[in-house]
Amino acid sequence: MKSACHQLLNILLLTFLAAAAAPAHADTIVLKSGQRVEGEVLKVQKDTLFVDIGVDVIRIPVDQIQERISQEPAVEEKSRSESGVFLSSELPERTVKELVATFGEGVVLVQTPDGLGSGFIINDRGYCVTNYHVVEGQTRVAVTIFHRSENGDFERKAIRDVKILALNPYFDLALLEIPAQEGLAFRPVFIADDDTHREGDTVFAIGSPLGLERSVSEGIVSTRNRNMDGIVYIQTTAQINPGNSGGPLFNSKGQVVGVINMKLTFGEGLGFAIPISYLKHFLRNRDAFAFDKTNPNTGYHYLQPPRRSNPKQPYEVAP
Repeated sequence: MKSACHQLLNILLLTFLAAAAAPAHADTIVLKSGQRVEGEVLKVQKDTLFVDIGVDVIRIPVDQIQERISQEPAVEEKSRSESGVFLSSELPERTVKELVATFGEGVVLVQTPDGLGSGFIINDRGYCVTNYHVVEGQTRVAVTIFHRSENGDFERKAIRDVKILALNPYFDLALLEIPAQEGLAFRPVFIADDDTHREGDTVFAIGSPLGLERSVSEGIVSTRNRNMDGIVYIQTTAQINPGNSGGPLFNSKGQVVGVINMKLTFGEGLGFAIPISYLKHFLRNRDAFAFDKTNPNTGYHYLQPPRRSNPKQPYEVAP
């Protein structure tokens, strides 16, 4: 207790010394005591922030932080687009609480007549990624977007007539298009540039396990290349349940590093996600996986009933 109080006192003293020396793009850390610390956040751990205040680097316990106000340019200004399909961006490390508040609107609930799953929006045109098995055999798909209102509350926005654009059953991926809605701007998430995550790195999932909307589960990367039937998956301790399928697996920067798709039955902390290398391959070659319900190869072709040669006869007599 004395150590924590001593550390907090040091933080407050250094705050005054750093007023003129704070970095140009400093964050403002508002402590629960009401004091403010301005500086560049160098590293974010589960329970500690390391802040450069110009004259020193200090450690601030997360449980003493009331709010963190970023002075950096908006992430959209630093984003890069890949043919307008998905976005990538260099993002700073943040706490899971901050990342959920920032990117939570990009995660949606996907519903079909047979069940539900999760998905995430990847551009401002309403393109949405989910699992193939979530929409397998379906032609009627709906999504629910959780939009944050001006007062900070989440509002549910159910959207029907969602279009299936592409399907890949081998990688268990599907691409949907959510129709544009008047007065509603899509909030896309960002795809990681590469698979630099390693065993032990923090990851978290947002989804609707068992229909429990906007649920967050945190864990680590158990292994980044678990082989199953010739396909490599990310294994994670983040809790995964039915309904999480198709949702994003985020890293500590808020970038999507995988698409959640399964867990081991009767196992705890044994969830799996499809790596972004497979996701990017699917999105870049989406024309090859384009869905067409009139094509018999898709499995959605509806044959017309046979016509009788003589309308007066209940059946056609064989020759």
